[in-house]
Amino acid sequence: MSHSKIIISDLHTPTDNTDRLFKKITAYGKSERICKDAWIISTTQSCSEIRDNLSTALNINDRIFVADLTGVAAWQNMICYNERIMQMI
Repeated sequence: MSHSKIIISDLHTPTDNTDRLFKKITAYGKSERICKDAWIISTTQSCSEIRDNLSTALNINDRIFVADLTGVAAWQNMICYNERIMQMI
């Protein structure tokens, strides 16, 4: 069963890694970019598995945070439409 996760990145060298990270995140299939450096994805993988997969696109100084979404959230002015976020949570 798929569960929604939130991914937040802080790239020290964004020009080198943004495209690689973007490709890895969108490869999960069901994904929505909610802010410049934040995504929601739906996957059966654990947070650790996702982190390990995405880390291969990062440099040593880049940061990545992955957490389960509980189904409770609030937001304002996200990049994607509200309806898309509701479908992911």
